[in-house]
Amino acid sequence: MNKVLSRLTGAFAIAVFSIASVAAQPKTAGINVPVTYYKLPNGLKVVLSPDGSAPLAAVAVYYNIGFRIEPRNRTGFAHLFEHLMFQGSKNLGKMEYIKLVESNGGVLNGSTRFDFTNYFAVVPSHKLETLLWAEADRMRGLDITQENLKNQQGVVGNEVKVNVLNQPYGTFPWIDMPMTAFTNWYNSHNFYGDLKDIEAATLDDSKDFFNKWYSPKNAVLVVTGDFEEKDAKAWVDKYFAKLSAAAPDPLPDITEPRQTEERSMTRTDKLAKKPAVGFGWQMPKRGTPEYYAMGLIDQIMLQGEDSLLYQELVKKKAYTSGVGGGINAYLGSMFNYNGPMLFSADLIHDEKFSPKEILASVDTVVEGLQNKPVEQATIDRAIVKLRSGLYDTMQQFGGVGRADLLACFALFDDKPENINQIEANFRKVTPALIQATAKEYLRKTNRTIVMINVETAAAEGGVQ
Repeated sequence: MNKVLSRLTGAFAIAVFSIASVAAQPKTAGINVPVTYYKLPNGLKVVLSPDGSAPLAAVAVYYNIGFRIEPRNRTGFAHLFEHLMFQGSKNLGKMEYIKLVESNGGVLNGSTRFDFTNYFAVVPSHKLETLLWAEADRMRGLDITQENLKNQQGVVGNEVKVNVLNQPYGTFPWIDMPMTAFTNWYNSHNFYGDLKDIEAATLDDSKDFFNKWYSPKNAVLVVTGDFEEKDAKAWVDKYFAKLSAAAPDPLPDITEPRQTEERSMTRTDKLAKKPAVGFGWQMPKRGTPEYYAMGLIDQIMLQGEDSLLYQELVKKKAYTSGVGGGINAYLGSMFNYNGPMLFSADLIHDEKFSPKEILASVDTVVEGLQNKPVEQATIDRAIVKLRSGLYDTMQQFGGVGRADLLACFALFDDKPENINQIEANFRKVTPALIQATAKEYLRKTNRTIVMINVETAAAEGGVQ
């Protein structure tokens, strides 16, 4: 999975800009991104967002298919198919798309997430038409062969072995947590993939998957950067308008029931040197007032050294040297998912501390939010932190951060212009709403706990 985009989307939770410089702006200031949105007759959603600050253009294609709804008994298939998208199309042979972009001074990547698979590239702006042609070529049809499939099964299988099976804390907490917290298979399966499922994928599976989900009707095309809108519209029409309009399958039911009891899981990690604990709560529905309140609770509780959990668990109790996590923390941000999600935190700790006492300290922090409204100054500071990371992301990597937001608002809400309402929605959150949200969503009966134990031999086998 793409680490570049992880850093980009993860930046929502990190205050990168000077807090003083951001705070100096008036409260009414907000994001003001130009957005032109329309749909082609074949159903393809198109978002154009010009920005002439650098001679670069970014093209991002997001398909409304992630690993959440991949086929049963084919775990990891959505990720496997992401790899197949780079193996050749009608006019570009194997790896030629990559060579085309890189030989023109560009960079590219792709990733598989809960609710989408995306492909993006950044090129010098005078090569925008070439890039649009190449993206349309692989949307038109892939060169899906048994040889390509077998090769990429090996590549993805090795990724599983290297990134998960042979790494300490390999599935902690990004796979362990949703598998424990959720009851609906679509939300709770091993989305990185079991080796047996990856190896069992057939050529017919691949062709069927492409026909079902990689249709213009199931995609959004985002173009950001240095371009003239009339030129971009002409190129989009020229290369994408005649593509097949096949409709994707209806989306399955991915809802989760209200959690009414605490859930937990413990496993022993043979490679880990220290124990670890993760804890998470099911999120409010995306886009609701409580959702935005949880976004600020994330900033108040978890993000930065001024956060409540950092102060309690690191500075005061010295359980650990750091606490990680957030909303959709391990595979994106609070803005780029569209189904059940967790607000979670995790830490690696010394063996002299037990998960029980660590969680008791967490309870103290949570109870403080539940029992008394936070001060407005605390909310204002949380908004400053969130804004700084958001603005930084908007500028990173030639416009890909901006494209990510536009694509997700288009895919999930049919309203990419919602990018310009993000800050206003957070400013509607009151101390009373934060308290009410904490009472309902940070209750113990909505919590899931994942604990990692170490083997004695592993713990004693580290560097002396």
